[in-house]
Amino acid sequence: MTDGTLYLIKAFFLGILEGLTEFLPVSSTGHLILMGDWINFNSGQAKVFEIIIQFGAILAVIWIFRDKIAHILFGLAEGDRFSWRFTRNIVIAFLPAVVIGTTFLREIKDVLFRPSVVAVALIVGGIIILLVERKPQGEVRTPHIGEVTWVQALLIGLAQCVAMIPGTSRSGATIIGGMAAGLKRTTATEFSFFLAMPTMLGAAVYDGWKNHALLTDNDMMAISIGFLAAFLAALVVVRALMRFVANHTFRVFAWYRIALGLAILAWMAF
Repeated sequence: MTDGTLYLIKAFFLGILEGLTEFLPVSSTGHLILMGDWINFNSGQAKVFEIIIQFGAILAVIWIFRDKIAHILFGLAEGDRFSWRFTRNIVIAFLPAVVIGTTFLREIKDVLFRPSVVAVALIVGGIIILLVERKPQGEVRTPHIGEVTWVQALLIGLAQCVAMIPGTSRSGATIIGGMAAGLKRTTATEFSFFLAMPTMLGAAVYDGWKNHALLTDNDMMAISIGFLAAFLAALVVVRALMRFVANHTFRVFAWYRIALGLAILAWMAF
């Protein structure tokens, strides 16, 4: 087996991993960094691979929610109040990531894309999930996605910015941020899915355009394979997660994060 073939096999494996973890509150980027380091997958200094294949997983959400997306788009054209309010909230939640991401993306990659940061973020995030899950769901103020206020949307958007720290989890930050702001667990999860669409599309296009000159043909092939693998894996996970959150808390993911973070720190120490 040639080095080039092995590189593409690793890209496919990491794409599957991305699709499986993107929408779980466990940090897909953190898992990609850890696994990539473990299997010696070198995606280059620009780390474009890790960013772009995430949109493969987001395409799975777009496909699954295609009917609802079409309803919202037609609603915008017809002046539907729900469609305009929902779109306004997504834009408000999206803007903080645009400002922070375009300003500090290079610094985030250079300083934070390392196993030690991932380990600490996993542990801290797990503890936060446990604290937020202590709040009874009967006390939530916003049980339906159409009732989300612009203030709640802004809070979710600010929470998404924290997820730029690898190991935090974009989905975890937005879902738990939404729950902390008063959204029902299923409502926060659905809002997180919709917010992921412009966020990851913007990140993929911006990062790909900014670093396209650094990409070789082999890199492009690896990104394409990882992109497709992430899409296929996410198709399975998204449906399963929506069923899961309807009847379960996120505590199991919190304990998984804490255990994984501690295991990484122990591995690095010894």
